[in-house]
Amino acid sequence: MQSDPQAHWNPQQYAAHGRFVSELGLPVVTLLAPQPGERILDLGCGDGVLRRRLQELGCDILGVDSSPEMVQAARALGLDARLVEGHALPFVGEFDAVFTNAALHWMSRPEAVLRGVWRALRPGGRFVGECGGDGNIATVMAALTTALARRGIAAGRLNPWFFPDAEAYRARLESHGFVVSTITLFPRPTPLGADITGWLETFAHTFLAAVSRAQRAALLAEVIELCRPHLCDAHGHWTADYVRLRFAASKPGAAP
Repeated sequence: MQSDPQAHWNPQQYAAHGRFVSELGLPVVTLLAPQPGERILDLGCGDGVLRRRLQELGCDILGVDSSPEMVQAARALGLDARLVEGHALPFVGEFDAVFTNAALHWMSRPEAVLRGVWRALRPGGRFVGECGGDGNIATVMAALTTALARRGIAAGRLNPWFFPDAEAYRARLESHGFVVSTITLFPRPTPLGADITGWLETFAHTFLAAVSRAQRAALLAEVIELCRPHLCDAHGHWTADYVRLRFAASKPGAAP
């Protein structure tokens, strides 16, 4: 989970309310088609659960994340993880593939990310990933915007997310020299269970932190009620209105 370096992630909270991130990331692993012995960079590795799957397939995996808490959690699983900011990847020609799941939308400077990924790849290397795309969590974002506006706070300046559409991101990839083999924007409604509170506290913390602790419960309750008619069914089950961008691209050249 690559994030704002000033944000603090709680691995236990993430495991409780965000485990679906790694569970629903398996199709991206299939798209990556990892081969035994490949050297792969997991960009925004989070707590390392999905990366462990790659390791089980016989790959040599290095995970990087800007969250010290997540890096520590990944290391606790016995995985090779380093504290590295996604906008400043230091690697040169080291990897057969760069893999990323649910992390790019936390990186607000995509040009810097793509330059770093390009440098990190060997000729013929692959860049495969999935992130939030255009329209992702539109209902949640509208609710946050409305509730904060009632308190005189502009949600736009707090927004940590970058949700690109397919054609714009294809153009970015191609402008950096990548050859895009597939890129798709698709809705993926994501069940959250009986409550959206944990999701908001885990992923929308930058918005909630805009008010004092004394006011936070009221803000959270208001956001939930604004979302309820659209995201909660008659049985009390919540579903987040996710839209995902999934892609596979490569760096031209013959693999050594």
